Amino acid sequence: MFYYLFLLMAIVGELIGTNLLKMSMGFSKLLPTIGSLISFALCFYFLSIAMIKIPLNIAYANWSALGILATTAIASLVYKEQINIMSALGIVLIVAGVVILNLFSAK
Repeated sequence: MFYYLFLLMAIVGELIGTNLLKMSMGFSKLLPTIGSLISFALCFYFLSIAMIKIPLNIAYANWSALGILATTAIASLVYKEQINIMSALGIVLIVAGVVILNLFSAK
């Protein structure tokens, strides 16, 4: 269970890094660029620690699905980006796939 904390930290690092990436304006703003690179480095470090005990397919599926959900929510709420019905359906299918993977994967 301890390794899921590292997975959560990887997800948070990815969210911070992604938002700073948007704020960096194509790496043209120095502080968001540096913050993004540091966040992604920490994200991958924590993900690698999580995968010591969590199988790769489970760790990566959860990392990416929760990242997609949270990033979409942030994009919609903070950046006022529109989410259409097909985008929402795609996200639902991704989350359903991860739920199935978690329920029926050999651990």
